[in-house]
Amino acid sequence: MTDSSVNAALKTQPLDDQLSKRNFEALSKFIYSYSGIKMPLSKSTMLEGRLRRRLRVTGIATFDDYCDYLFNQGGIEREAIYLIDAVTTNKTDFFREPKHFDYMRDVALGDIVRQFSERRLRIWSSACSTGAEPYTLAMVMSDYLQSQAPDRDYFILATDLSTDVLQKAQKGIYSSDMMAPVPPDMMRRYVMRAANAHRQEMRVAPMLRQKVGFARMNLMDAKYPIGDPMHIIFCRNVLIYFDKQTQQQVLTRLCNSLVPGGYLFIGHSETVSGFDLPIRQVANTIFKRI
Repeated sequence: MTDSSVNAALKTQPLDDQLSKRNFEALSKFIYSYSGIKMPLSKSTMLEGRLRRRLRVTGIATFDDYCDYLFNQGGIEREAIYLIDAVTTNKTDFFREPKHFDYMRDVALGDIVRQFSERRLRIWSSACSTGAEPYTLAMVMSDYLQSQAPDRDYFILATDLSTDVLQKAQKGIYSSDMMAPVPPDMMRRYVMRAANAHRQEMRVAPMLRQKVGFARMNLMDAKYPIGDPMHIIFCRNVLIYFDKQTQQQVLTRLCNSLVPGGYLFIGHSETVSGFDLPIRQVANTIFKRI
């Protein structure tokens, strides 16, 4: 923050400071309008905990002062990205929900190669978090095309609302534990171990990192600036944070971002039931654009 009055307020937050119901409602309303994420009153304690870290970073003393800065002093424009970063959940794993990747390898990619003549296939990981999903997609794509369609290439667009996770994703560095689900043969080809074994870190190989482009995108935006429609879209474990109306809007825009005959993958706890969409179900939480 640049306001001298804010920078001067480098005080320790009182231990008994709590987020008032009025301030929680104001924050909840903004978070919903900006990101589509619903914040019921039951999440007040969670929001408090996450915002305490943000208060320490900004040097603002109390929740009341922070909300005053946001809503009365015009700070919301500068703070919006950091506020959303603080409240978003970024759970991710390599090969999470593995049946999706099995279907992609065994069914979807062969179908796409037969349907479309473009040399470069386009995939979108629309809530990529720290990058495990798009790099998993890159491993599957590289393996498949090398063996089944060596004349084809691919590019993966990986987007997220959080700037923090995008910065981590671009580096492609992960703990050994997080990399554990990667099959051993893929580990040998696509992952580099740290020279210092004590670091317990691994990095996605350059040949995969160059196939993935990262960008910040808000699924609440009226248009998704992704270029040409995608052959495959992954939007998993995001819809659960939206209400029904927002789910319909986001799913409609995602379908419009798919080529006819392309595939949409959503999370195993999510559904499109009750929505009027130009897709048909081909497997559990997997859909094909009509």
